[in-house]
Amino acid sequence: MPADSPPSPHEGPGGPLLSLRGISKSFGAVAALTDVDLDVAAGRVVALVGDNGAGKSTLVKILSGVHRPDAGTIGFGAETVAITSPATAQRLGIATVFQDLALCENLNVVENLFLGRELRGLRLDEVGMEVRSRALLGELSAKIPSVRVPVAALSGGQRQTVAIARTLLGDPKVIILDEPTAALGVAQTAEVLNLIERLRERGLGVLMVSHNMADVRAVADTVAVLRLGRNNGVLDAAGTTASQLVAAITGAADNVVSRRAGRDRATADGTESAYGAGAAQQGEAS
Repeated sequence: MPADSPPSPHEGPGGPLLSLRGISKSFGAVAALTDVDLDVAAGRVVALVGDNGAGKSTLVKILSGVHRPDAGTIGFGAETVAITSPATAQRLGIATVFQDLALCENLNVVENLFLGRELRGLRLDEVGMEVRSRALLGELSAKIPSVRVPVAALSGGQRQTVAIARTLLGDPKVIILDEPTAALGVAQTAEVLNLIERLRERGLGVLMVSHNMADVRAVADTVAVLRLGRNNGVLDAAGTTASQLVAAITGAADNVVSRRAGRDRATADGTESAYGAGAAQQGEAS
């Protein structure tokens, strides 16, 4: 990029923390990803969207070390890196929360948070782990009744919180969230979206995979669209309508969602105009 070029809309003030260039991946004759670019900056939320089969899961698995790309480069910080395994991704500072969350329902919150990384002195430091758990969940404004309650007794939103909090114990720089609000109710979804805001405030880069356009527009700074395994635009979340997002995802500007959105806007404009006319008449009468 030339020195006088404006920054990419998905870069933060200091440039991208995670940078993918020309990423391609095939499975036999099927090209899952072709020449894909993606940037995630510190303190920014990037939503990764696309239809089923667009390549989102493949890209997440490349970043989490499950798959290796056939071509392209991955930059992390100022270095070009090779993510050869999940352990490599974790050492770099890339943490992934998959949709299944991978929690042990028979264990309590503390035991899930510290599973495999227990604090030990001469014996297991139960008090230290509980204090650290309470502090971390407090920083995230988590609504969990007790750190000693079994995960099986928690709501979907609370489980998502525990899964995200567990990744923070490894001090990551980038967190990837795979469909974090899938199958959640309204209140639980709001809880998870608030949690994503907390991650942004902590200065983390967040890559959120989602099919929910309302959630994307509510919390994302930018939206990276994949279509048929290729880039199909990087959009500003605040300035993009749901119909524009659907058009980028599907490749069709004329669809039921865009037509409905147009009718909704027309109805809203008509209501506002009627309200304005009524207000004006009241003002003249008074």
